[in-house]
Amino acid sequence: MNAPTPFPAAAEAILPDLVALRRAIHREPELGLLNPLTRDKILAALAGLPIEWREGPSTTGLIGILRGGSAGHGSNARTVLLRGDMDALPLTEDTGLDFASATPGVMHACGHDSHVAMLVGAAKLLCAARERLAGTVMFMFQPGEEGHHGARFMLDDGLIDPLPDAAFALHVMPNAPHGLFAGKAGALLASSDVLTITVKGAGGHASMPHDAVDPIPVACAIVQAIQTMVTRRINVFDPAIVTIAEIAAGTTNNIIPESAELTGTIRTLSPARRQMVADEIAKLALHTAAAHHCTADVDIVEGFPVTICDARAAAFAQSVVTEQFGPDSWRTMEHPVMGAEDFAYILEKVPGAMVWLGASHEGDDWRTCCGLHSNHMVMDDSVMARGAALHAALAERFLAEGFGATIS
Repeated sequence: MNAPTPFPAAAEAILPDLVALRRAIHREPELGLLNPLTRDKILAALAGLPIEWREGPSTTGLIGILRGGSAGHGSNARTVLLRGDMDALPLTEDTGLDFASATPGVMHACGHDSHVAMLVGAAKLLCAARERLAGTVMFMFQPGEEGHHGARFMLDDGLIDPLPDAAFALHVMPNAPHGLFAGKAGALLASSDVLTITVKGAGGHASMPHDAVDPIPVACAIVQAIQTMVTRRINVFDPAIVTIAEIAAGTTNNIIPESAELTGTIRTLSPARRQMVADEIAKLALHTAAAHHCTADVDIVEGFPVTICDARAAAFAQSVVTEQFGPDSWRTMEHPVMGAEDFAYILEKVPGAMVWLGASHEGDDWRTCCGLHSNHMVMDDSVMARGAALHAALAERFLAEGFGATIS
């Protein structure tokens, strides 16, 4: 392999531009699949560079294509995808930052503003190193990650056709050690499905429950049965978390309602466990309700699948981090995170990996920092230089070598 490009130093040189972009995006956060203000900021930041752009009908997502120099056009040339998500959360910011959200009820509390800035930085670095690139880089700027299936829409729109040979994503973690990269092979994040159970009985007067069929105690029995199922039927080494987060029933204190509704989420770490939990919940809800002369309707809306990192890609990412930043900059995670990510849709089709980047302020006790999705979440902008550099280094080396060579 040729000597790697010194991306960390080059990224530090453009850090002020990345900070300015991240803060501009932070001030004007956008929700869901349509993020036109963010899209326009990306295009302005990368104007004039040799990047071809693709857009689709379903979202304001962008695919930027950078074709390498003469070595990157052969029939065996590889393609690598780098992804940064764009959308914010429906949350009222309470950080006191001078660049805090100016949009009421919307906040970048998951770091997506920094993900965009880091990917823009990587695009600039790789354009500068274009003649060294032995293939093609796809920059995926993706809206709708926060539950809106943006990656799936971009796939369905054909924006990532033909599929790349590998895909990588970074995600900041504000309550993790400053500048530390972390990842693992296999399941990195859980699937996440939305569960609704409607228990129907027969309403009546609260003083005469024997003349009614009260759905409320039946709903409570179903909640308990779900928890028993999770603890007694599921192997702890292939886990599931089922959380009933809301129970709704009744209108006043002296009326037994006709129905009660339970809503919550199901999180698992394997496709097989995901299906098993759905099947078990359907059975236990139906039979628990029937035992008490009620009926139960179970509705499970599938969310993101399990985010599974290819073992070769995870080892490759560790090797590139070690090469660029030293061995102390990487930590192999012992356990997955039970949150969910729609980068999973990409990893179902393409071998790749997601890597966490610790974004607590240098010198702070990272254990006390607010986590993702907190309205108090802040991060240290300086880590974006490391993120941009890693994106660029992953792309350059994969195009040159594939997953083949790693450095221990």
